[in-house]
Amino acid sequence: MVSEKSNSKIFHGIGASPGIVIGEARVADRSRVVVVEASIAPEEIPAEVARFHTALRKAKEDLHALKEQIAATRGNEHLYVIDTHLMILDDSMLTSETIGFIEQERINAEGALKRTLRKFKEFFEGIEDEYLRERGSDVETVVERVLRNMLGKRQELLTDRDGRFVIVAHDLSPADILQVDKDKVIGFVTDLGGKTSHTAIVSRSLEIPAVVGLERITSEVSDGDPIIVDGAKGLVIIDPDEETFRDYLRQKQYFEYRERELLKLKDLPAETVDGHRILLKGNAEFVEEVPSIRKHGGEGIGLYRTEMLFIGRTTIPDEEEQYRAYAEVVRQMAPYPVTIRTLDVGGDKFVENLNLDDELNPALGLRAIRLSLRCPELFKTQLRAILRASAHGKVKVFFPMISGVGEIRAAKALLEEAKQELRNASVPFDEGIEIGIMIETPSAVLIADLLAREVDFFSVGTNDLIQYSLAIDRTNEHLSELYEPLHPAVLRSLKYVAEAAHAAGIPVCMCGEMAGEPNYLPILLGLGFDELSMNAVSIPKVKKILRRCSRGDAAGLAAQVLSFPTASEVESYLQTQITTRLSESFD
Repeated sequence: MVSEKSNSKIFHGIGASPGIVIGEARVADRSRVVVVEASIAPEEIPAEVARFHTALRKAKEDLHALKEQIAATRGNEHLYVIDTHLMILDDSMLTSETIGFIEQERINAEGALKRTLRKFKEFFEGIEDEYLRERGSDVETVVERVLRNMLGKRQELLTDRDGRFVIVAHDLSPADILQVDKDKVIGFVTDLGGKTSHTAIVSRSLEIPAVVGLERITSEVSDGDPIIVDGAKGLVIIDPDEETFRDYLRQKQYFEYRERELLKLKDLPAETVDGHRILLKGNAEFVEEVPSIRKHGGEGIGLYRTEMLFIGRTTIPDEEEQYRAYAEVVRQMAPYPVTIRTLDVGGDKFVENLNLDDELNPALGLRAIRLSLRCPELFKTQLRAILRASAHGKVKVFFPMISGVGEIRAAKALLEEAKQELRNASVPFDEGIEIGIMIETPSAVLIADLLAREVDFFSVGTNDLIQYSLAIDRTNEHLSELYEPLHPAVLRSLKYVAEAAHAAGIPVCMCGEMAGEPNYLPILLGLGFDELSMNAVSIPKVKKILRRCSRGDAAGLAAQVLSFPTASEVESYLQTQITTRLSESFD
């Protein structure tokens, strides 16, 4: 989306990494290579298969060399990105499908690989979850590397030019970002991408401001154009006028000042003015996110998602691969705890060799704990890996999408089997590992008192709880205005869950998007939540509000908002209270 102001062009995209930068644009050629599919004669098939294998082998060699280069210059912190791409290159489906097209359709190697990519894209585009859907971009990046090798096209380096500049490109791979010199590259702007792509994740971890999903920014900007990037608001301004330039210069200075001030809270306790403590933790998918959680004052990981190990591959990760991944996170987060969620995906977004039937409504189908209980050996493999990781630090385990007591008991029984198998093999683990569940279905809310007797803690996943409670697909852009975290039904559900947990003497955590929204902190405090887990950069902002709140006042505020019949009235009242009582905290 673009709008005009004088001679300036203002583009609205997706803020992928916060921060404000002002500089010159450098347009990088990251367009997809043009592939011409051509028929071949039967006698040409072996040569085309050989071309494909050669390009594939060269891509692997390039990535291994890049891995060594990154390890030497940046350390091991981001190598998971390269490992992910190497894993895709080793995927048997990529090879077998491509060779199948060459042999059966009698087409050239690049045309066959392009057809294979289309199959992968169709698979990922059918995934509901945005984060998992974005993994398809990794496959495109890897295939593009193979195609360039096949066609003999070298990709330009991003830091060949002197000076400091903003990279503008159709798309960027995480490998592109990891190779940049932070003294030269101050920001990223792309046509493609989303907030949960690997590119966005790496940009945030390197703290380089980025705006993605701008659709046609590369056709609107030229090398050397003055450019402003606002990674928080998702704005890009080309050729700003003097007034806009001065305004953003002030905003940039203030943003950097505020970030420095917030980071001063890192080592201060997350407690109210009347001494009530709440644990503030970070959500994570990768070990590379641990330093950011620690930097921003997180007291552990409240939600470690395990899906990335499973998605988009034709082989299931074995116990050893899972154990290494979990154990590394636990070691790096120690002495703080890591709460690991068991697999939370469905048959529409899982490894291919499970041979699960397609589902008309996967969001309500065989997913999460239902899938794990249907595949007990797969589930126990993951449980053994998690238990083994618990020997390296404090680990908690919890089960997603629980809808009844029977599911908890079945999951705990398999956990006990996994424990016994490790005992028999003399493998160490934490015998007292805590067990929890995700509260994200209306049925779990209604029987929260019964569920609380079975576990050591609750964790509320507000993203799905809101979706299921309000019968709204949260990925449907036409219904976005109906997705209301402050809906009275949602607030009453949160109140009931917190009360049920405390009546049973167990803590209640929140790990959905709602937890990282500073405006909602007074309500969550008043409702009695003991822990909040969020994006790492949100931790200092939430802590600042918390340290200016009184638990008593928050309880009164929560009681008041529960009396309102609409989300808009709750929002209005909350904004009034924030303005009058806590305005200084929200600056």
